[in-house]
Amino acid sequence: MKKLLILLVFLTSLVSNEIINGETQVLKIDKNSVGKLYVNGKKELWITNPINEDEKIALVSANYRAKNDIVVKHFINGNEQVIEFKLIKGKYKQETLKVSNSKVSPPKEVLKRIKKERDEAYAIYALRSDEFLFDSKFIYPMDSQITSDYGNARVFNGSLKSYHSGTDFRAAEGTKIKASNDGVVKIAKDRYYAGGSVVIDHGGGVYSQYYHMSKIYVKVGQSVKRGEILGLSGSTGRVTGPHLHFGMVVNGNNVNPLKFIDVINYALFG
Repeated sequence: MKKLLILLVFLTSLVSNEIINGETQVLKIDKNSVGKLYVNGKKELWITNPINEDEKIALVSANYRAKNDIVVKHFINGNEQVIEFKLIKGKYKQETLKVSNSKVSPPKEVLKRIKKERDEAYAIYALRSDEFLFDSKFIYPMDSQITSDYGNARVFNGSLKSYHSGTDFRAAEGTKIKASNDGVVKIAKDRYYAGGSVVIDHGGGVYSQYYHMSKIYVKVGQSVKRGEILGLSGSTGRVTGPHLHFGMVVNGNNVNPLKFIDVINYALFG
């Protein structure tokens, strides 16, 4: 098999051959040039561009904890085409938070609940359809000040517990929360850490998350439109006060939601 080390031979568009941990790249290709695609040895899907049926899209996401470069291989007509994305360490910060001790070291009686909620979410994010459910740009869930960025290391009550898997928006109790784009609701309930939670499947392995809500207006299985009101902000779950946690999952990885919106909107809609 002939091996071709390339960057732009088979692609019609590639923003950069570098990727920051916790961020996303978009590959675009003519539908007649599609072959089998693998990212770090794992098969990935080509998805029809929602505004150009002659073009296919693939999303490459870097896990926040990724240590190595990402290798994309495309097999077509007996050729192996390779793109290597150089992994760049993001300049993430650290923040210290004070919350209820039960949210840092949960009592034994809630550990089963926490595991069940985590496993349920992982199972949902593992499902990837081969089509996008949207045909317009992603939007922010509200117009508000950002109070905590994606990727910050989080020290709860003096103990480093996690990194921030989304972006926090300042939101007084009862502020309306909008769907970032069209999709289908996959989670709509109260959870231990995330509180009132809504998760939307946008197709193609893309999911948006809305956490700490005081009220939820949608149900699992419901189709929603971009800008539709999902519920109201609150201070449920592990929080220091009322706000909205907005997250995005791409191919199973929690990525920087605002960077994702920038990249996907530019790649698909210019």
